[in-house]
Amino acid sequence: MAAPETRVRVVVAPDSFKESLSAARVAQAIAEGVREAAPSAHILCVPMADGGEGSLDAVLAATSGERRTATVQNANGEPCEASWGWLGDRTAFIEMAEAAGLERIPTHARRALHAGTFGVGQLVLRALDAGARRIVLGLGGSATTDGGAGLFQALGARLLDDRGQPLPPGGAALNRLARLEVDGLDPRLTGVRFEIAVDVDNPLCGPQGAAAIFGPQKGASPEDVAVLDTGLARFADLCRQQSGRDESATPGTGAAGGLGFVIKTFFDAEFRPGVEVIAELSALDQALEGAHLVFTGEGRMDRQTLLGKTPAGVARHARRHGADVIALAGSLGEGYEALYEIGITAAFSVVCGPMTLAQACEDASRLLTDRARDSMLLWQAALARTDSTA
Repeated sequence: MAAPETRVRVVVAPDSFKESLSAARVAQAIAEGVREAAPSAHILCVPMADGGEGSLDAVLAATSGERRTATVQNANGEPCEASWGWLGDRTAFIEMAEAAGLERIPTHARRALHAGTFGVGQLVLRALDAGARRIVLGLGGSATTDGGAGLFQALGARLLDDRGQPLPPGGAALNRLARLEVDGLDPRLTGVRFEIAVDVDNPLCGPQGAAAIFGPQKGASPEDVAVLDTGLARFADLCRQQSGRDESATPGTGAAGGLGFVIKTFFDAEFRPGVEVIAELSALDQALEGAHLVFTGEGRMDRQTLLGKTPAGVARHARRHGADVIALAGSLGEGYEALYEIGITAAFSVVCGPMTLAQACEDASRLLTDRARDSMLLWQAALARTDSTA
């Protein structure tokens, strides 16, 4: 708690509100509410993410990195403009959803069996062209379930069927994989350190794997899931034969349709919780030094938020610095109370009455400002009462 004469220091470190506001805009809206309640407060905004969609924007906002763009293939093999980040110190940040994201493909055009990650590999090549020696790859929000096969092909590997013909894109084609050739991999890859930012710990295959758990949300039917899972198992087997390593059961290899699997197998990538990677790149701990209060949040908070999502990560960091934490969400779902056990002081929904999802998304900025103001007023009243009775 701040002493009466101390200027209150507030850190605003939220995730994006999907389909509504970026993390930077969420932070701005919350900061406006804090300022209405406490005009003299020192406010520092640190937009956050957990490695999935919005991570690139959050990292660039926090680091003043350079946004670069390239024309690559989307998950359906069609040309698209994708952004990536150059952070200096020969570090590149790539958000895989920029090239192979589910939200980039209209619902009617999604092809769960044939979506591929070739475009993500093209972004890696752009980073190599720029001289990157460290590539941070954020996983999440993918339209794909190909185990990273498309990325591997873009980097120079050859995936061949029993007639020696290159496989077409997508996880279903992996069932026809007969030979894997890696002699043509870009030689610059040997001088790069990969870090994979993930927020799930699923393995590549099986009942908890990429196809079974995430395939349905990408449009895969139960029959499609079975096809994709056997294809991934086939790919994993040939990768093991070629590399001498079996990473298919490694936690996190099932993220983003298995994209990290092939990078872990052949380039010994380091898997890290996405929120920890973003916290490091965004210098969150430095921002939290001396903070009295922290605001965080995301579109929906529930029991799943504990599993590597941004509010949970921010709360853990804030607790180490002794700061109170207020979490704001579009909605609070079942089990959100468990967040109190890891350092969140209080959690509130920003929705103030009955409204449609469309209305909530449209008014999200105002709702966040109002709730941040109200929360700040309540926190200050509690602080004043504590000081008066001390």
